[in-house]
Amino acid sequence: MSESPSILSASPAQWPKALFLVALLFSSFQIITAAYHPVSTQVLRSVHVGFLLLVIFLCYPLAGRARPWQPLAWLLGVAGMATGFYQWWFEADLIQRSGELTDADLWLGLLLIALVFEAARRVMGAALPLICGVFLAYGLFGQYLPGDLAHRGYGLDQVVNQLAFGTEGLYGTPTYVSATYIFLFILFGSFLEQAGMIKLFTDFAMGLFGHRLGGPAKVSVFSSALMGTITGSGVANVVTTGQFTIPLMKRFGYSPAFAGGVESTASMGSQLMPPVMGAVAFIMAETINVPFVEVAKAALVPALLYFGSVFWMVHLEAKRAALVGLPKEQCPNPWAAIKQRWYLLIPLLVLIALLFSGRTPLFSGTVGLALTAIVILGSAVILQVSAFKLRIAFWLALGLICAGFFQLGITLVFAVIAVLVALCAWVKGGRETLTLCLHGLVEGARHAVPVGIACALVGVIIGVISLTGVATTFAGYILELGRDNLFLSLLLTMVTCLVLGMGIPTIPNYIITSSIAAPALLDLGVPLLVSHMFVFYFGILADLTPPVALACFAAAPIAGERGLKISLWAVRIAIAGFVVPFMAVYAPALMLQGDASWWATLYLIGKAVLAIGLWGMAAIGYWLTPLGLGMRLLAFAAGASLVVALPVTDEVGFALAALLIGVHLWQQRRVAAS
Repeated sequence: MSESPSILSASPAQWPKALFLVALLFSSFQIITAAYHPVSTQVLRSVHVGFLLLVIFLCYPLAGRARPWQPLAWLLGVAGMATGFYQWWFEADLIQRSGELTDADLWLGLLLIALVFEAARRVMGAALPLICGVFLAYGLFGQYLPGDLAHRGYGLDQVVNQLAFGTEGLYGTPTYVSATYIFLFILFGSFLEQAGMIKLFTDFAMGLFGHRLGGPAKVSVFSSALMGTITGSGVANVVTTGQFTIPLMKRFGYSPAFAGGVESTASMGSQLMPPVMGAVAFIMAETINVPFVEVAKAALVPALLYFGSVFWMVHLEAKRAALVGLPKEQCPNPWAAIKQRWYLLIPLLVLIALLFSGRTPLFSGTVGLALTAIVILGSAVILQVSAFKLRIAFWLALGLICAGFFQLGITLVFAVIAVLVALCAWVKGGRETLTLCLHGLVEGARHAVPVGIACALVGVIIGVISLTGVATTFAGYILELGRDNLFLSLLLTMVTCLVLGMGIPTIPNYIITSSIAAPALLDLGVPLLVSHMFVFYFGILADLTPPVALACFAAAPIAGERGLKISLWAVRIAIAGFVVPFMAVYAPALMLQGDASWWATLYLIGKAVLAIGLWGMAAIGYWLTPLGLGMRLLAFAAGASLVVALPVTDEVGFALAALLIGVHLWQQRRVAAS
């Protein structure tokens, strides 16, 4: 997701004090409401949107790159904040007169809708507001359309009530997820980044792969996969790890387009990688009412296949172009990197354990965030002590105290943090750590802005679809087209996701297509979670496909290459991402769904791995030696036969693969002999 240039791109230390304070209040409000739930969910959503509007109007100008004119910025920002406090102050009255708006309600609802549209335009450009504007116009004037698309007609007050009040429009499920899970996990990632987790991941990846064949590109793939476990933001990964990996790849012989393509593909895959994944995963879990761990479990094998495919492509390209890695002495020791910053892994491991033990993402995120703060502050205190035994005793004591959280509640954890803050104020280097934590809080608010405003605006689409029932009409069209051909329905859904993704980020892309296409796929017999994952995957891949590939254009200035050229390479590298969702529809066991045995699941995974290997050879044109056109076509045909879920196609695929391997080994032996 791209952000327009603004003061938010600067370091928090350079922000105006008023903006810094607003962002700090925003994060503090989110933490308190997550820990203690002092307000209703309706108030939480409305104040969350109010904070988003205040931050956006203070930072993003009407047009251009300059800082907004502050009198107008404060007027619009405070007006946005006022819409949230209105919902809070008049909460009981709004509930009692639900559906019957007063004049004040109507005007405030219109103001809120207008502010959300304008804020989204400033942050993300015109594409998403235009799409949502079409849906809004449909809700207001759809009764004049011909045929099945016409609805019975709704007054302005009905549309405003649907969108600006209650939980069906701007304050719908996406906004709730943004105000709870997503914000907490963004803060979690922000704290870890401030504490040096990016350096830990890149040093570890450099130590493992930097000296190997094609090492710099493998570092990019591996570090992006690791970054995905804490951030879940593709474009953010491009501009963080990419600043290091893309120049490194270019330095060692990779073309700028290939280097940018590798980083873009690997970074977008971060949204697929459990345990945190992207924001869409939390929205999906809430939308289809399944535990988040089920979404993560379904994503695990496809994510590993995706990154395995990218890694394989990088390896083959390195062999083809004879690209060596760095000298081993220039690579850091991966285990020394772990030894130096091992404590940063504790919150991540605890978060994973809580998520996979069945705890809610809200609970897990709250504990993970609190534990991250304790680890950062605690390390600043105890690193002043040289005695190893005292350090061990300190961490054990801190761990035992924090374990009391499960009996005594979150207040105990906040008390521990308060004590550590007081100690940091007095120890050497402690104040720098406190500044780092403050920057982590305001950076969390910064990263939440594009995600949160997208979640709010797509509420227009959800509200209009819910009010008019238009999704049933679209689903009927898809069902009619795919009545005798599931593959055609999947293809249409894929194209819809990719076309929508040309102008809008992953979150609204998923929400639009899941609202319209996923019910149709469900009616065609595709399992609920698999149908939503199908839409999710192609919403992500839309950021790699030309002509508008957000991740690739984010990599373009770093790589010094045109975004379109990077995008063409990214599509080749990510070929598995385009195929695995189709495989999962025909064989849900690939997403660990259904009642298939473990042997059947392992067989499917093995078949997918072989198909990915064959497609890599076809795409790069190399294995042990260069592959001619005929051999590349044979590799592609063998991979396609393994994927197509028809009788005897597996046997054909294995036979063609065996033929390809045998012929290639024979050719390679002849070359070696000569």
